[in-house]
Amino acid sequence: MKEKLVVLGAGESGIGAAILGKQKGYDVFVSDKNVISNELQTILNNQGIPWESGKHTMDLLYGAKIAVKSPGIPGNIPLITDLKEKGTNVLSEIEFAAQSTSATLIGITGTNGKTTTTMMTYEILKNGGFHVGLAGNIGVSFAKQVAEQDFDYYVLEISSFQLDDIYQFAPHIALITNITPDHLDRYNYSFEDYIQAKIKITKNQTASNFFLFNSDDKILVDSLKGAKIQSKQIPFGVESIQESGSYFKENQIILNHQNKTTMINSAEFPFAGRHNLLNAMAAATIGNLLSISKESIRESLMHFKGAPHRMENVLTIQRVAYINDSKATNINATYFAIESINTPLIWIVGGVDKGNDYEVLLPMIRRKARAIICLGVDNTKLRSTFEGTSEVFIETESMSEAVKIAHKLAQPKDTVLLSPACASFDLFKNYEDRGDQFKAAVRNL
Repeated sequence: MKEKLVVLGAGESGIGAAILGKQKGYDVFVSDKNVISNELQTILNNQGIPWESGKHTMDLLYGAKIAVKSPGIPGNIPLITDLKEKGTNVLSEIEFAAQSTSATLIGITGTNGKTTTTMMTYEILKNGGFHVGLAGNIGVSFAKQVAEQDFDYYVLEISSFQLDDIYQFAPHIALITNITPDHLDRYNYSFEDYIQAKIKITKNQTASNFFLFNSDDKILVDSLKGAKIQSKQIPFGVESIQESGSYFKENQIILNHQNKTTMINSAEFPFAGRHNLLNAMAAATIGNLLSISKESIRESLMHFKGAPHRMENVLTIQRVAYINDSKATNINATYFAIESINTPLIWIVGGVDKGNDYEVLLPMIRRKARAIICLGVDNTKLRSTFEGTSEVFIETESMSEAVKIAHKLAQPKDTVLLSPACASFDLFKNYEDRGDQFKAAVRNL
């Protein structure tokens, strides 16, 4: 008799886990409390995988050896605790897929910069001749690629939600880009709980593995002091020279590894900002660890196009630049975005607050913002923090209206920046939908 596998949530990761589970010989059942789209229903039907939509029927879930849980489902709800009490092992899709491949894994997490760093790393490996997949919290699900591809390496962007349900997952190279408060609503409003969720990426590493971390991030560095990390630790940063890591000096990224120093000129990189330099340094360090030549690393970074919805130049209209930074769903990401802009600012902000403390943005907003346009159902917290800090403070509930107002307010050489610092789920499907609506509204001006 086949062992039973239930998949909770029929999103990208859930469909991939179901396909991999079927391939591995499990009796698979997919359950989603939300409505499963016709497109995904067709995929499941074609695979011969039974499913239910709009509900979780517990009698159909009981008896499962494994439940692969969508990262969007909290681990403390009755559905999950009930299954665990019945003896079901609840895993993330990352864990399930990792158990099913012998490929070398590179895991990248952090509050900000992980998508960009993951994409940079993938480009460096691909251009360096590696047979490599890009997965995790980006692109096609890891499990689906394990089922249908045969990559030798995977570069994985991994969220804290995905790390919550790992048990054996042990990337050969793990990386934490930085840690700032985010998703606190999911972690009992405890920053410490969120930090520990990120550090969990090192949990199963051994002395033959590597752990890269941002040495400029004091919170991260302090948090690592009490952590039991077995892997070789490699710091990277721009603020201090690293004898056994990576640092920056006179436009050169300097990589020190196994008594060998490699220097990569960054003067002509097509991206701006200290945060992007750190992302490039992290990706270059991974490439160096895997013995990719400095020429190949530099060439990959020179032609890097950037992540969608991350400081994406949309159009310049009447000498006003419109920038889509919809992926900035927390304070730190928005901080970096505003820091990199040196023109008067029309700032579009707002969405679902995740326990944000906006005070850190106040000095820059007072200095740079001519107008603030709030885009959210509930802007109370934004209003109490920012009203009066700029010439104009306006609230709106549609992207088209926000962009039209920004267009009327903007003067030549201004920048209109969508950098919400919040989640998107009050008015949009996700941050991609929010960014796409912004781009469409700008193009319709």
